[in-house]
Amino acid sequence: MYISGQVPLDRAGNVVGAGDFRAQAEQVFTNLGNALAAVGATFADVVKLNYYVRNVSHLADLRAVRDRHVNATAPPASTLVEVPHLFREDVLLEVEAVAVIRSP
Repeated sequence: MYISGQVPLDRAGNVVGAGDFRAQAEQVFTNLGNALAAVGATFADVVKLNYYVRNVSHLADLRAVRDRHVNATAPPASTLVEVPHLFREDVLLEVEAVAVIRSP
């Protein structure tokens, strides 16, 4: 399953945590979890994460949030890219995921 870039928007389309990277990361991982659950998957099924961040200095916060959702001792492969802009000025990060869903 390929999950397109998730951003820190709530169900109503409002930015969560304006100016607060950690709060935005929390919302992004909530959104990823919801997308996974919609197809019967969990973060244990995630094999790759791609991060697009406006400021790489927030890496410690990103890892702290990520580690509460994935297996921190064997996290999925990942790529992190610092970008000057995302689709909205108030969005600080976007995360894509690839999950492998095993047949029963």
